[in-house]
Amino acid sequence: MRTAVLLAGRRPGPDPLAVAEGVGLKVLIPVAGEPMVARVARTLLACPSIGAVRVLTQDIADVAAVLPADPRLSIHRSEGGIAQTLMTRAGGPDLPWPLFVTTADHPLLGVETVEDFIARSADADMTIGMVEARVVHRRFPGNRRTWLTFRGGRWTGANLFALNGPAALRVLAMWSAVEQDRKKGWKLIARFGPVLLLRALTRTITIERAVAKAGRRLGARVRAVPLADPLAAVDVDKPSDLALAREVLAA
Repeated sequence: MRTAVLLAGRRPGPDPLAVAEGVGLKVLIPVAGEPMVARVARTLLACPSIGAVRVLTQDIADVAAVLPADPRLSIHRSEGGIAQTLMTRAGGPDLPWPLFVTTADHPLLGVETVEDFIARSADADMTIGMVEARVVHRRFPGNRRTWLTFRGGRWTGANLFALNGPAALRVLAMWSAVEQDRKKGWKLIARFGPVLLLRALTRTITIERAVAKAGRRLGARVRAVPLADPLAAVDVDKPSDLALAREVLAA
């Protein structure tokens, strides 16, 4: 059984999407009549492989007010950035290994996708869920995301992570530096050296090999897990994402 970490924090300053929707936090935006953070929490509680859910946020009172009542769920204050909080607490009594990490702006995340990802995450220090563009566009033609181009396809992150032991902390140690470039594909890859960047730009390396090489540079076994669910690629960052999530759930 894994402990799930549900990231429900906010960046400094007002979030434009939250302001437009008339709520104080993006994770409180309703989708199909339910705040996003509550919907994702319910999904995680329904997963057979997850024994407990820990919600991390700076806004404990506001988030706690909308969460489902369940003894397996608790809410905790995040300390600075995501990486800092996880590095401080991962492996401790609140967040024992192994961990599953996702974000509260992921209202289309389903139980089957979480279980599939977890089932394929045991043989590495850290795994990262990815979705290929063709998978997304078969369901949502023309959908725009941040794509990383490698040999064999273009990929976007699914905001799904499995952290299986202390070696994963080496990856988290540079998470803060990488986070600021998460929407700039080439800058993100360049963090791991010019050779890997060149191979990505020339499409002479697959996403699986690139992620493994980046992990080795950090002293950890890191693996990309390709996902077959196009909904796993849809987190809510902009109005079009929110409209899509509402459309899917309304159907």
